[in-house]
Amino acid sequence: MASKGGLEGVVVADIATSFIDGTIGKLIYSGYAIEELAENASFEEVLFLLHFTRLPKQAEYEALRSDIAKNAAIPHPVINMMKSLSASAPAMAALRSAVSMLSAFDEDAENLTDKDLALAKAVRLTGQITTICAAWMRITKGLEPIPPRQDLTLAQNFVYMMSGEEPDETASAAVDVYLVLLAEHGMNASTFAARVITATGSDMHSAVVGGIAALKGPAHGGANAEAMKMFLEIGAVENVVPWFEKYVKTGERRIMGIGHRVYKSNDPRAGILKRHAEALAESSGKRKWYDIAVKLEETARADEYFISRNLYPNVDYYSAIVLYTLDLDVDMFTPLFVMSRIAGWSAHIIGQMGGRLIRPKANYVGPCDLKWAPLAER
Repeated sequence: MASKGGLEGVVVADIATSFIDGTIGKLIYSGYAIEELAENASFEEVLFLLHFTRLPKQAEYEALRSDIAKNAAIPHPVINMMKSLSASAPAMAALRSAVSMLSAFDEDAENLTDKDLALAKAVRLTGQITTICAAWMRITKGLEPIPPRQDLTLAQNFVYMMSGEEPDETASAAVDVYLVLLAEHGMNASTFAARVITATGSDMHSAVVGGIAALKGPAHGGANAEAMKMFLEIGAVENVVPWFEKYVKTGERRIMGIGHRVYKSNDPRAGILKRHAEALAESSGKRKWYDIAVKLEETARADEYFISRNLYPNVDYYSAIVLYTLDLDVDMFTPLFVMSRIAGWSAHIIGQMGGRLIRPKANYVGPCDLKWAPLAER
């Protein structure tokens, strides 16, 4: 039987990184509820958890934080390549190219059999991807990239590398929570792509580039950018209901960031991000976009179409408000998703190492028994 269901319901691996129950809005990372991790854990602790299925001790945490920071610098040829790109190039395309180029400067790039070396590569890539994201933001504005500092956490380093100033505590905390919430999410499209590449015996950089390519799509990681474009189009709280009536009620448009392939109740990450979006709106004095998002959510949740289909805001909806309030360009939203998801990808890549080639079957539905005719007779 032919299927266009995207392998829905098909189990492809045993994993210990995350568990999702979409019917009740539950997400856990290696045994810990996402709400508890978002409240208490740093991104570095989550990275350790996903790789070792336990939280780090103090010395282990500091060693990992330090390793990420010490290895976060990127080679000058990679910076020069990024400078050679058009400033209008999509940020995800620049990131994809830069990560691919990094493999040429990694002496262990081709080794995907030694798990200790693979973990060291995962740590390097975690810091380097953050540096690439901050560098691209500055390059597109005609500014010189700022190298990372070795005394900061990954979230603090990102905020620092954007401006060169001491990282703001509220902004760093918001980035850290964002990174924690998006670090891992089961067998999503980009994770599966990375595992398929790993199963061929290819290298970690290639697998991560494959994940970036998959995440770039608006049906996956690009959805938060599309959500912010929608809020910008609406423009003001008083425009929400007329916009909804004109576009959504008529079926011409859908609300980006509401509804999820897995969650049929509240996405637990969305509520956490909503609280951080409100806190940022208050501290920055930029309430407009948060208020638009809340009004649109309320309008949708009062509509029978959304009620009957159990459609709620997903992680993309309020993450768009958080990132925009931090003064990030909309084009940078998905690269920040990569900054977080490298934690889950690398854990999956290492878990897939040495595994069997992934080779599903397909149903042939084309014609059969056709007779060949010479070119002149066709």
